[in-house]
Amino acid sequence: MNHIILLFSLFMVPAVADEESHKTTQNFSSNSASHKRLKRDWIWNQMHIKEEIDTPLPHHVGKITSSVRHNNAKYIIEGEYANTIFKVEETSGDVYAFERLDREKKAEYELTALIIDRRTNQSLETPSKFIIKVYDINDNVPVFVQKVFNGSVPEMSPVGTSVTKVTAVDADDPTVTGHATVTYQVIKGDEYFTVDDSGVISTTRADLDRENQSTYEIIVKAKDGPGSSGDSSTATVIITLTDINDNFPVFKHPSFHFKVPENISIGGEVGRVKVEDVDEPQHRNTKYSFVRGDYRDTFEIVANPFTNEGIIRPKKPLDFEKVAEYRFDIEATDPTVDLRYFKAGGSRSISTVTIEVTDVDEPPVFTKLPYEFKVRENDAEVRTLGSVWAHDPDAAKRKIRFIRRRASPNGDYIRVSDTGIIQLPKPLDREFSSSYNITVAAQEILEDGRLSDRESHAQVHVIVTDENDNAPELVYPEEPRVCENAAPGKVVIRISATDKDEIPPRGFFKYSLATEDSNFSLVENYDNTANITVKYGQFNRELAKIHYLPIIISDNGDPEMSSTNTLIISVCKCNEKGNFTFCEERAKQVGVSIQALVAIFICIFTIIVITLLILLRKRHKKDLSGLGRNVAEIHEQLVTYDEEGGGEMDTTSYDVSVLNSVRNNGAKPEAVPSPYAQVQNPPGNVTSGAGEMEMMIEVKKDEADNDRDLLPYDTLHIYGYEGAESIAESLSSLESSSSDSDIDYDFLNDWGPRFKMLAELYGSEPNEDFVY
Repeated sequence: MNHIILLFSLFMVPAVADEESHKTTQNFSSNSASHKRLKRDWIWNQMHIKEEIDTPLPHHVGKITSSVRHNNAKYIIEGEYANTIFKVEETSGDVYAFERLDREKKAEYELTALIIDRRTNQSLETPSKFIIKVYDINDNVPVFVQKVFNGSVPEMSPVGTSVTKVTAVDADDPTVTGHATVTYQVIKGDEYFTVDDSGVISTTRADLDRENQSTYEIIVKAKDGPGSSGDSSTATVIITLTDINDNFPVFKHPSFHFKVPENISIGGEVGRVKVEDVDEPQHRNTKYSFVRGDYRDTFEIVANPFTNEGIIRPKKPLDFEKVAEYRFDIEATDPTVDLRYFKAGGSRSISTVTIEVTDVDEPPVFTKLPYEFKVRENDAEVRTLGSVWAHDPDAAKRKIRFIRRRASPNGDYIRVSDTGIIQLPKPLDREFSSSYNITVAAQEILEDGRLSDRESHAQVHVIVTDENDNAPELVYPEEPRVCENAAPGKVVIRISATDKDEIPPRGFFKYSLATEDSNFSLVENYDNTANITVKYGQFNRELAKIHYLPIIISDNGDPEMSSTNTLIISVCKCNEKGNFTFCEERAKQVGVSIQALVAIFICIFTIIVITLLILLRKRHKKDLSGLGRNVAEIHEQLVTYDEEGGGEMDTTSYDVSVLNSVRNNGAKPEAVPSPYAQVQNPPGNVTSGAGEMEMMIEVKKDEADNDRDLLPYDTLHIYGYEGAESIAESLSSLESSSSDSDIDYDFLNDWGPRFKMLAELYGSEPNEDFVY
């Protein structure tokens, strides 16, 4: 029973639930219908149109339709091309195109569809966008991206070698089969090149030779697939063949002839051989070589990298007298030629070269270079060292004269005779120079005795071997010092020596003291040095502050040489630690070399000789001026500067005519009565001589004015004529030092150095040795 009730419940519950659900749905639907309108949709066909339709306009595109049912509904479109290219019929919704469309200009048009109330212009439906597609027709031909293409390919390339690529584009729709598919074809030059559908141009022959034709101009046509109007476009392709090294050089002439003087320098240019290589310069690598002929080792051929010419240069000196002509064969080849493209005609070219050597006047040739001689220094017996020799290489075989050109060191140490003998005018000193070098020039003697202007040179090297002729000398240290309280055995200084002679490997110096009577001792170190040490110690500075220590230094040469050198040692005060506290400054020795002393003596001797010559000349003039005169005339001549005159009233003892004798070159004047001799001395203090003196001065002034060659003798008269009976007496100071004046001139010594000369002349104790 329970089971029956359970099954009934299971079947009844779904039925009740379904009924309730149906009621609920009806109520919901009723409520919804009263608050929300039903959904409406735009309805139109897919819109598309072909381009370039040739039927009359307008062209129907499609129709827009809405589910709205309204009596006043109106269709409109909006957009960039709305109401211009495209228009819609207001009531039916048909869309028309009023222009022919070109897909290549614009493939799609996007517009907006609206439906409004004609009376209120209120939108009855939400606006919707739609697209009008333009279908393509094959109405365009392919066009090349450029009118002229350029390409290059190496010459002799295999068939199928890619050259370049051309490109043409078609404006039609590439999604439409056959509308934008471009094909290419070579319509000019197809015998040399071909092109594939991708536009790649390649060769069709393997014998394209740049030397025959270097450029090709071909024409390529581009065309699209079937259905086109049949038009096509073309482009020009210029193809250049690049060069490869596939040709050997060839001589331009079968033979070459050159003339060259025999004195051409090694490495100089004899001539150039020329070849022709049709390859471009970067592929011209000509190599020259000798194949036949003698003296091939005398010359070399070098290729010029710029002109590809072969330059012939000598590797050895040429001699016309030995070989006047050279003849040999040379070949030209290029080892870098690609043998895969070898052409017939041979891999090398051969030509004959003739070189004619011309004679020139060559300078003499020395038989041995350089010359070297050895001589012992100070060897007075050796006067000739040897000789140099040169000969004329020309056929004339002229005689040779030798001349010394340069010398180092400079001086007359080594001479060269005309015949080339090396001579020593005096022994050489190795200490002055261990070697002497001279340059000897050789010149040919021409037929007329003149020397040729062409000469050759040889170096002569003279080595002077050493002789032990110099004693070793002490290397003076810097002021050796010793403490006055130094202990015995204290090392004062370490001394060493030097020798101007060469010191042999086993040479050594020996040191010793010249006297043992000193407070110093010498200890050998057996390394060419010695130590000076304190012997007794405790120096007495009161007795001697400086000690002079004679040291004998000798060598072991043959003969043995020795010298005595003085070492000056200062005795100084020191503190407890042995440090020097006080040393006297000793005077530095100033040495004068023998050369300086000789120069000083020569200068002194020269001054003495010049002084004697001046004195003798003056004495000679004085003797000449006194010739032909008596004692009275000499007494009256004022030119001697040692006559004061007889005084103001002395007119009889002075004859002015003597002055004229100077002008007349010492000739004795004619006997003319002197105007002064006719005037007598006035008695007493009469001063009538003043007029006579005035007359004399005027006469002398006239003579001086009229004769410009004479000296102003009137000046001598004025200062030399004092006259007799003068109150001031003589004003001359020539004999003042021996006068009996009682004036004391010692005060002149207090006036300073400027009056030293007067003090010595007028002093109370004159210096008898003073010479004015």
